[in-house]
Amino acid sequence: MVKTSISLSIALCLSFGGLQLNSAHAKTFGESSLKGYRIPFVKSQVDTSEYNAKTDTIGQMVKALQKFKNAKDTINIREASAVPNLSLQQIAKGHLAGLYVQEPNGEPGTEQSMIVQGPSGILFSKKDVYALQPAVYLNGVPLVADNPFAFDVQKYDYNRVGPANNLLAQINISNIESVVLVKDPFELAKLGPNAANGALYITTKNAKAGIRDISLNTYFGYATAPKVNTVNGVYENNFRRPFYEKYGNQQRYDDYALYLRDSTNTAYFGPSNWNDLYYKNTPTYSADLGITGGNERANFRFFGSGTKNAGNADETNINRYNVFFGINMAPFKWLTVSSNVNAVRLDRNRNKSLRDRFAETRYIPDLSTPLSPNKDNFGLYLDENKKNVDNNRTTSINGNLTLSSKLNRFSLQSSLFFDYNEGIRDYFTPSTLMDGVSYISTYFGYNQRMIWNNTIGYDFDLGDDHSLDLEVGHVYQGDTYKYNYARAYNGPNDYVKLVFVDPGAQGDSYLNALNAGNFYVFRYIDKELNNLLSFYGSAKYSYKDIFKLNAMVRRDGSSNGQPDSRWMTTPAVSMTYNLKDQLFAGSSFFNQLELSAGWGRNVRIFLDDRYAAGPQYRSESGWYEEPTIPGYGGVLGINRPYESGFIGYGIKLPYADRTNISLDGTFLNNRMNAAISVYNRNDKNQLVGVPVPLESGYSVNYKSGLEVNNKGIEFLLNGQIIQNPESFNWRSSINLNYNKNEVTALPDGYKEIINGDNRLEVGKPVTSYWIYKNQGIYNTDADVPAGHTFNGIPLFAGDPQWADLNNDNRIDTRDKVMEGNRLPSLIGGWSNTFAYKNFDLNFHFFFATGHKILNQYQATKYDFIKREASNDITSVKEVSSWQSFEKEKTYPIYNPWSDVNAYRVDQDLFLEDASYLKLRSVTLGYDFKNASFLNSSSGKFRRVYLYATALNVLTFTKFTGVDPELSNYNGLYDGANLTIPRTFVLGLKLDL
Repeated sequence: MVKTSISLSIALCLSFGGLQLNSAHAKTFGESSLKGYRIPFVKSQVDTSEYNAKTDTIGQMVKALQKFKNAKDTINIREASAVPNLSLQQIAKGHLAGLYVQEPNGEPGTEQSMIVQGPSGILFSKKDVYALQPAVYLNGVPLVADNPFAFDVQKYDYNRVGPANNLLAQINISNIESVVLVKDPFELAKLGPNAANGALYITTKNAKAGIRDISLNTYFGYATAPKVNTVNGVYENNFRRPFYEKYGNQQRYDDYALYLRDSTNTAYFGPSNWNDLYYKNTPTYSADLGITGGNERANFRFFGSGTKNAGNADETNINRYNVFFGINMAPFKWLTVSSNVNAVRLDRNRNKSLRDRFAETRYIPDLSTPLSPNKDNFGLYLDENKKNVDNNRTTSINGNLTLSSKLNRFSLQSSLFFDYNEGIRDYFTPSTLMDGVSYISTYFGYNQRMIWNNTIGYDFDLGDDHSLDLEVGHVYQGDTYKYNYARAYNGPNDYVKLVFVDPGAQGDSYLNALNAGNFYVFRYIDKELNNLLSFYGSAKYSYKDIFKLNAMVRRDGSSNGQPDSRWMTTPAVSMTYNLKDQLFAGSSFFNQLELSAGWGRNVRIFLDDRYAAGPQYRSESGWYEEPTIPGYGGVLGINRPYESGFIGYGIKLPYADRTNISLDGTFLNNRMNAAISVYNRNDKNQLVGVPVPLESGYSVNYKSGLEVNNKGIEFLLNGQIIQNPESFNWRSSINLNYNKNEVTALPDGYKEIINGDNRLEVGKPVTSYWIYKNQGIYNTDADVPAGHTFNGIPLFAGDPQWADLNNDNRIDTRDKVMEGNRLPSLIGGWSNTFAYKNFDLNFHFFFATGHKILNQYQATKYDFIKREASNDITSVKEVSSWQSFEKEKTYPIYNPWSDVNAYRVDQDLFLEDASYLKLRSVTLGYDFKNASFLNSSSGKFRRVYLYATALNVLTFTKFTGVDPELSNYNGLYDGANLTIPRTFVLGLKLDL
């Protein structure tokens, strides 16, 4: 255990960067001289990467969690480091109570989402997902993420324009000391507006004065191809036959799909072996090196790594290269200097799916003839794809510099934090894949954050029983988001794959030869700035080890707020009471028992600067779903933002109020730890689009007033069930979170608001589906009530029987109901480690239940008539659609030619239980700690650990699709996302 007496004051969790002077240095300067310099909320520091499964007690692990007051949730780094996860989301999945991680795509390096203790707002679009993400602090630096404003220029929101890489893939677990999920209201209030959705606080491994430490970690394995039941045209014809037998006529038979008419066509009726080319057993590997050293006055850490994380489909993978350097210095006993820099590069090979290509090109060709399931024909298509260009690169650098000083009872600190990331994408598709029209696009964008933090603290001397610390400070944060994006069609040939910038001979041409002829170019340039200024004061009082009281007040101002609502005051308070010393002092059962309670408020910052401007003009002269076309006939123009919605005045900054009560204790000689917490969060003054009269021309009017409540209960239990250092050991950990979410208020006193296909209703979850109730089928025309219609269309035999809830003999939106929830109400994880002598076995489960999915994949499959007749992106059939599934559900045989769209997805016919239990990982390891080559006089290894890990082992679910995790943000499962691969690796960890 590394003990430290370095003490920073209360709101400095934004600073110091996780590298600190150690106990040896503290002894050099003296304990008293460094009082007041410890990292906030640190009771003790434990190098969790060296946690020994056989000998360390739960009490030691509990102490390691106390970086933040009431922060019970952390990840066992030793166990997690043996699992080949790429991103922070994958690392945290199932390990932290209250954190729901969704991995909607198995393609390596793609974006994933995290939600802490329920959704705070709407989930109508992909932009809304960004607004719900928790802050992630890396060594005190709140990482800046992609701004969702780029979605404003997109027709489809499947992926953000640009590389769309997961920026949290820069977190390398081999260099992590601890990951703490911060949910306590007081701690979040101290972190400020960035942490309005909760926070994950990551600390990298520390330098150790006087100790040379060299570590090498590596693994190699395979992402394995899944087993699929492939089908061909025979299966498709058999599927369609009942529909034609029941509702077919000569005209409908004459219009039968051309590719299914000729059973001798081997392209569709020959061997269905497309999977041989699509799915592969793909190597995945990683290697990293860490070096620490120094003495009491200066120490350092270096870390470097290279990783290839592979998918099992469509030749997808991502390469990550990471370099980290940190240093601590104490040139004088009253001054300490700490700094670290983390740099990473991500290069991703993206999928070649039709949907993603059409979403990028905004061009959908004739879809009546799908890709062939035969690998010979499919191979020809892949050969043509080799002419594509799809380069995706993200580069990121972040770090900090901190100066800390102690003068008598005053402590002063000044910290500078920075984070910068940039993304580049070059894309080209030849004319042979675009009906004779080539396509090219190029993207460059960056996100930048700079923070300057200054604090002054004073430690009062009130005797042995009482202590009081005061602190004041300020934080300035400047964020910049910028992108340049251009796309073009109909280049001169398929060999020119880049856009060249050239002023031309006359100085009036901005494109080279490509601007000649019919080369159509569209450019998008945007930049947003957001400045945040905060002042705060805090007080911390404690009486012996019995009672602690913390209070603070912040004043935060955001440039993204409107002029009359840019500032907000946010107070917070918490208290902790030691029940062990007061009620169970003589008990040998309890080792520690504390009751804590807190309340705090966080301002929410608008991600988009549009709301600060009030009424405005935009370039929206385009047509439906293409609002960004700036004009017609070469004439540019601006207009009111009719398509994107009206923004007026009176928009207030939203904020979140949190209340939390926790009971935490260790018992049985520190072998068991349990914690139970209840929480309540109200997110108020949130912005939502309110419908307006059609004659206004606007789609919606944005107003403040949406309020969302989340309340729930969490339970954690960690235990050393069996403890025998020389024989068998068993450690177990479980976490549970139950959350209830509902809309409590809407703007202007509305009880419900309809926004496109979404509806908000007071008293219902913000993530409810708005759907029709399906009650069967009308088998004959006589079964249909006289005059019965669906949205004005008469119903006939073969049409669905939808519930007429208001009994007006008409089925319309007034008969739709709010049902189900896109997010689970109960989530949890369970981890176990068994050890016998030098062997250990770990397995980790996680689960989610209480949520539902709309199976759009099946709705599209059954709606084959309309889908093949329309060139809609939801009609796209990937080559992977040529398969059948074991748990496929059979739906009623409705009339697919009916005008009422019988197989529309917004009905409970396609609503399925999405609950699942997953065996996330299994690891078997052997520690050579007693090997002769380690203990010999010439031995140089302090630790040699060999392990084998299986990732994504098993899934237990009633869901009929491939995987319930693969649904989109809106709760729709379209079957287009790649499966999460089952991966096997063999790894080695060396400490020298």
